[in-house]
Parts: sequence; structure tokens; C-alpha cells
Amino acid sequence: MPEITYAEAIRSAMSEEMRRDERVFLFGEDIGRYGGAFGVSFGMLDEFGPERIKETPLSEAAIVGAAAGAAMVGMRPIAEIMFMDFILLAMEQLVNQAAKVRFMFGGKASVPMVIRMPAGSGTGAAAQHSQSLESLLIHIPGIKVVNPSTPYDAKGLLLSSIRDPNPVCFIEHKLLYKTKGEVPDEEYIIPLGVADVKREGGDITVVANNIMVSRTLKVAEKLGVEGIEVEVIDPRTLLPLDVDTIVKSVRKTGRLLVIHEACKTGGWAGEVIASIASSPAFDYLDAPMRRLAGKDIPIPYNRNLEWAAIPQEDDIEAEIRAIISTKY
Repeated sequence: MPEITYAEAIRSAMSEEMRRDERVFLFGEDIGRYGGAFGVSFGMLDEFGPERIKETPLSEAAIVGAAAGAAMVGMRPIAEIMFMDFILLAMEQLVNQAAKVRFMFGGKASVPMVIRMPAGSGTGAAAQHSQSLESLLIHIPGIKVVNPSTPYDAKGLLLSSIRDPNPVCFIEHKLLYKTKGEVPDEEYIIPLGVADVKREGGDITVVANNIMVSRTLKVAEKLGVEGIEVEVIDPRTLLPLDVDTIVKSVRKTGRLLVIHEACKTGGWAGEVIASIASSPAFDYLDAPMRRLAGKDIPIPYNRNLEWAAIPQEDDIEAEIRAIISTKY
């Protein structure tokens, strides 16, 4: 299979779906000639023209509101929010409108729209452009939250998201855009709500998302040399969450660590741990479940402080070793 970048995989999914379905269009800030803040849509204007690659005013409320309206009358919009932080400006349109319409109309109306948003730290973009807010979104019934960690997953999940009849928040980590991975030329889709076991192991289960998946895999390979076998699970979709795959893994390994970049308090790691605590896997635990997450602070601008604010490979390794050495 050819290797392409994460950004190219997203562009490929959007372009393929726009060729297949004339109802699909992309709109947002600077997505045309400029190609978006991270160059993801570069070149699409030349192929599809300004009617389907539409520039918008600097108003996230307008972008999400227009996407919801277009979806309700039969279109399948893809809306790009320049930074995930700015989705906060459109929570009324997303939470009180798009997420509720299908329920309020008894299933007679749907809102098939995708909101793409770059998230995460690591680029020196400081406190207002570096947040991971996925835990806010998974609290909202009526939307789906997708969080791919590889180019392969990004393309397959985006195709599924565009075809889904519900609002989908598609979260892309900024540090992943230039990473490469194998992506087949032929069409494929990845169902939403299905986790992926990125690495099998029998000593501990680690559940991680986006950039934390690749960091955990590097640590797992290092520990594997010592005979510590780490099973790495990528949920891929945080809402709906594939609890069954995690339960099956924890029953096998007897240990669980959940890792995310978002702040620890109120983070989705707590939801995973609560799900295991109320599942049959709880009786198989050989050590207390733990979570490793970002500090409960705004992301600093200073590179050293930014680095210290979120889990790095050394932190992941230390946490895994601590759990392995602990028993009830």
C-alpha cells in the first residue's frame, strides 16, 4: 500500500466523497486558495470550485449553524473549525440545535454533517489554540465524536462520518498531520464505534487516543524487549465508545491505564475507568486502574512548560512500570 500523510488521507477522503456525492461540500475559514490553517484542503478549490469549497466569514457560530441548516435540507456539509478551541463559540448551534433535531422531530429529520477540528498542543500555539476538548463533546447526546490516530484510520473514519446521518465531531491532532502511514488506494470505510487493538499484549491494557497512541506504542516496543507485553487499544471513536473491546482486554491482562492529553479532571479516561468498574472485567483486576492525563492548567506558550503539561514517553513508561509492580 502507498504511504501518505495524515493530512493527505483526510484530503483524499473528502475529495473521494465529493466526487461520489454531489451533496457533499466543504466550507470554513481560509480553506480555499490558502488550503486551510494546516494545508489539509490545499488544491481542492482547483478541482471542485468555489461553489463546493466555500470560504466563510470569521464566525464559528455561523459556520456550524449554516452546516446544520444545510444538512437538514438534504446536503452533507463538512465544516472546518480552524482550531478546536473555537468550537466553544458555536456550542449553541452544535449542542442545542444540531444534536437535538433528530430527537425533537421523532426521527423525521436528520443532521448529517461533519465538523472537522484540529486539536492538541505541541506547536507552541499557547493556551487559546492548543486545547483538547473532546471530553466536553462526549457529554452531548445526539452527536458522535471521532478521534483518529493514523492516516489509515483518518481516511476510513472520515468516509464513515460523512455518510453518517448524525452530526459528527471529527477531531484531528495537529502533530499528526505530517505523520505517514499505509493507506490503500481502493475504497474502504471504518465503522464508527469500533475500537482497534494497535498492539497485543498480556501484561497491561493501555487505552489511548490521537498522539498518545503513537507515544504509547513506542514505549510498548521498548518494554517488550524486557518481557513486559503492553496491549494498546485505540478507541478511535469516543462517542459511541467501544467498551466491549476494552473489557475483553482488561479481563485478559488484569491491569488498565488510560492516557489522554486533555486535562485529567473530567476527562474521558474517567468514563473508561467507570465503565470497567461496573463491568465483569473488574473482578479480573490485579492492580488498581490508573489514568495519565494532561495537567489541569491552560497550555503554556513556553516550549519546556508545554512539554511538561502533557504526558510524554517517559511519563507513560513510568506509569506502566508503576502499575506492573503494584498488586492488590
